[in-house]
Amino acid sequence: MAGTERQREIRRRRTRAKKLALLHKKSEKSSKQEKLVIADKVRRLTPGAEQLIKAWKLS
Repeated sequence: MAGTERQREIRRRRTRAKKLALLHKKSEKSSKQEKLVIADKVRRLTPGAEQLIKAWKLS
């Protein structure tokens, strides 16, 4: 089996955090068009996306 539900959720959170960190790093040196693409990816990835988009100044 793949482990308990708690272990799976922890694994999903860690993976999500790594992806968000990578997107944040990319967004710092991207163009306006690339920032829009990154914002769309963040929206699909996490429910708290709008707060992150404002904090990262993607829109």
